[in-house]
Amino acid sequence: MADDLAVEVSDLVKTYWPRSNRAVHAVNHLSLTVVTGSVTALLGPNGAGKTTTIEICEGFRRPDAGHVRVLGLDPGRDASVLRPRVGVMLQSGGVYPGARAGEMLAVLAAHHRNPLDVAALLDRVGMSEVARVPYRRLSGGQRQRLSLAMALVGRPELAFLDEPTASLDVQARRATWELVEELRASGVTVVLTTHAMDEAERLADHVVIVDHGKVLAAGSPAELTSGGAKGELRFRAPAGLDIDRLALALPGGTIAKEGPPGRYVVHGDVDPHLLAAVTAWCASNGVMAEDLQVEQRSLEDVFVELTGSALRP
Repeated sequence: MADDLAVEVSDLVKTYWPRSNRAVHAVNHLSLTVVTGSVTALLGPNGAGKTTTIEICEGFRRPDAGHVRVLGLDPGRDASVLRPRVGVMLQSGGVYPGARAGEMLAVLAAHHRNPLDVAALLDRVGMSEVARVPYRRLSGGQRQRLSLAMALVGRPELAFLDEPTASLDVQARRATWELVEELRASGVTVVLTTHAMDEAERLADHVVIVDHGKVLAAGSPAELTSGGAKGELRFRAPAGLDIDRLALALPGGTIAKEGPPGRYVVHGDVDPHLLAAVTAWCASNGVMAEDLQVEQRSLEDVFVELTGSALRP
């Protein structure tokens, strides 16, 4: 395993056999890497294989085939060595229903050599006022924040966060984003799964889009959103411009259209050259281009293109 890789997954396979006796390939020859000190986001529809992949990396499931290394170790065979070095935030479970939030965090802290201060961590995730409330009485968002604190209390080198902002309100969501950014700044490697595209775009250095147990695309948010049709340039001008003449003045492959009268859209590789070509053509024809706006493809656009728009169960 390369020294700069915190996680290396190669040709991973995990198959389940439900009652129908038909194989379900939850993970189907999936490969990915996570660079040390980075934030990597796994995106995919429900049932895409994200959580199964993460659980194998955490050592909770055994793969049927493939190669997995976490911090250079086998997460199944070397679980006892990895456990103090890896923080895990589960989607659900892992807490005694009757345990108080502060007590549960303190118990976990006692199992680590140099844990974070429990009171300070509870305050950091907004749980101080409910520290003595039993887990079963916590709201969904409070349980989520406690789970995040439990993943971080041992000062992990690597943190797996499964849907870290699910059920959170706007303030708690933003606070969680800030905490993830602090983790990256301090050198902690973070792997998170999420359905929130804006979350991945803000936090992730590297994004992996998964569906049907396979990697469909991987790269930085900028790399993923720059492929294919790069975007649109919109502007206002007098109605009835000669769109054909405008198109001839623009780079090849660029399409110009007039939508509502006086509203124009140019589709293509939106860069400074295209912007200059549009404004130069307008100037040469005595036209003032107003309200120029550049709209790039979003990560959500890329996600839907790759995985389809059909609803998943």
